[in-house]
Amino acid sequence: MLNTFLLTLAVALWGCGGSDNDDTLPVPNVSITVSQTSITAPASGGTYTVNVTTTGKEWGAYADKDFIKLDMKNSAAQSGTLTVSVPANPTTSARTGTVTVISGQARQTISVSQEAAAESAYNAPEGYRLVWQDEFDKGSELNASDWTHEVQRDHWVNNELQNYVNHKSPDGKLVTEIKGGKLRINCFKENGKVYSGRVYAHVNEGWQYGYFEASIKLPKGKGTWPAFWMMPVGNDWNTNPWPMCGEIDIMEEVGVVPNEVSSSVHTQDYNHTKNTQKTHAMTIADAEGAFHTYALLWTPDEITTYVDGKEQLHVTKAVLGSGHNQWPFHYAFYPIFNLAWGGDWGGMNGVDESALPVTMEVDYVRVFQK
Repeated sequence: MLNTFLLTLAVALWGCGGSDNDDTLPVPNVSITVSQTSITAPASGGTYTVNVTTTGKEWGAYADKDFIKLDMKNSAAQSGTLTVSVPANPTTSARTGTVTVISGQARQTISVSQEAAAESAYNAPEGYRLVWQDEFDKGSELNASDWTHEVQRDHWVNNELQNYVNHKSPDGKLVTEIKGGKLRINCFKENGKVYSGRVYAHVNEGWQYGYFEASIKLPKGKGTWPAFWMMPVGNDWNTNPWPMCGEIDIMEEVGVVPNEVSSSVHTQDYNHTKNTQKTHAMTIADAEGAFHTYALLWTPDEITTYVDGKEQLHVTKAVLGSGHNQWPFHYAFYPIFNLAWGGDWGGMNGVDESALPVTMEVDYVRVFQK
């Protein structure tokens, strides 16, 4: 009974303004009204206008999925319009998301759903879904949350002549940039030194197994050595050194052998230092100067690479062996793009510095998993 009496007294004092602390004053109730609480878009996409009214002073909105785009008009007033845009669905899976309208402490949600496309806009094998992509269509530089630049001086590996820097050379020239919807990796000479870019996608997480694809235009010039490849995440180089750790080369090309693109895997037992690496090469007439797709399909038991959908390299655990020295491809790897200059392979017949500057272009990179 005493506890009930004290609780009743406290409530009565509160109602009579028993506290002079402004922070404890009740928050005015705010309500939000929207003209529709759900949107269903066809696979081809669409744009939808939602009328928003609030008793608060202003309002805002956000979406929980990247495919939903928002445009707000008169959000600093008590009423306005919210335009919700849904692009064409490139996949054969339906997708959903939520738009949240906010005003003060109030929230109002709008559910967004989109039908699946009849055919995928991507080249991924059946049963694989898109888990990450970069179309290089936003901003002027790589998103730092997705990409990491390597920083190393010349002769760091393979006797290569370039210096890898983070985004810019000492004089401020860009080694990587987003331009015209493409990632451009630039290699050039500055104050007697050659600078270029080497970048890693999701270096701390990577992906274990999947289908990896990129569209790439290769540069021309004796001395160029562009590559699209993968290395293991968080590797302990003391206990699991190269080549024991494994390496997957999806695409490599050297300008001294123009337009011949190759794929390789390296392991402790199969690597180029022993001349036992598993590799395959093919000539693409315009690999230098035109975009082509280079892809990897990696499963627990097989690695297959492709050029424009045509099989390039195919290796299996059953043939190479199941031990770690033969098949170390049982943990996550991360994708790499780089443009080297010279080195043991790129410079095997010397380099032609008159070819500089040169640029490797990447139109997109996409990762799919089952």
